[in-house]
Amino acid sequence: MQLTFTEKHTPHVGLCIDVNKHLYTAQSAFQRIDVLESPEFGRILVLDGILMLTEKDEFIYHEMIVHVPMAVHPAAKRVLVIGGGDGGAVRELCKYDAVERIDLVEIDAQVVEVCREYLPAVSQSFSDPRVNVRYEDGLKYVRRCSDLYDIIVVDSTDPFGPGEGLFTKEFYGNCFKALKEDGILVNQHENPFYPDDAAAVRRIHKQIVLSFPLSRLYQAHIPTYPSGHWLFGFSSKKYHPVQHLDADRWNALNIKTRYYNTNLHKAAFALPTYVEDLIKGVE
Repeated sequence: MQLTFTEKHTPHVGLCIDVNKHLYTAQSAFQRIDVLESPEFGRILVLDGILMLTEKDEFIYHEMIVHVPMAVHPAAKRVLVIGGGDGGAVRELCKYDAVERIDLVEIDAQVVEVCREYLPAVSQSFSDPRVNVRYEDGLKYVRRCSDLYDIIVVDSTDPFGPGEGLFTKEFYGNCFKALKEDGILVNQHENPFYPDDAAAVRRIHKQIVLSFPLSRLYQAHIPTYPSGHWLFGFSSKKYHPVQHLDADRWNALNIKTRYYNTNLHKAAFALPTYVEDLIKGVE
């Protein structure tokens, strides 16, 4: 019998992946968690039926959400990751010796436990002594923070379910307050291709620009995400994502990556016309 995982991206389009084994399934206090094994993409993490990552292409997402702000900020020492229970963003941050503390705030402890058991290559850096994991609502956590972080990485699920509160004006305003005077916020920003998702992109960006003086979108190609075209948001109190990129400094660190590089960094902010049109008037 051939098993297949299917995720509907629209009512008429979906992604189908052949599956060898269903390794894990459980209902946590917040969501259903599944881990599948496939011949093409390796192990796959699925939350409430939505593909979160695969072993084969997760490096693209995690490198682009971390190394872009790290290559711009000249001296990031304290970083907050909201969501990110798979550990991929933490893994990339731990490549920087200058980072002194990484606080990960994840609402669902079971996601972390499952990823540590079934996705060790992604979650390998949870044991780093600089990493402090807190199991609570990220929205409530940032309300209590002020002038604390150099960078905040919002590695959330989609804007519904457990992650819904991480796409609000209140949340972005609290992130602004939690950042130091030259802080940077980076968030996953959905895909701009399908109409419902494009509306979410515009809505999210509108909320962020109300809080930050500078906010730009950038892009990456992630094969298993809806349409393969994925956006991230870069918002800052001080730094421009391209003008303040210090390519020589970052390259001198000799950090090993498979997708990110400083030439790609600059190019990622050059958006297709249809995306520029989508956010026209919002910025």
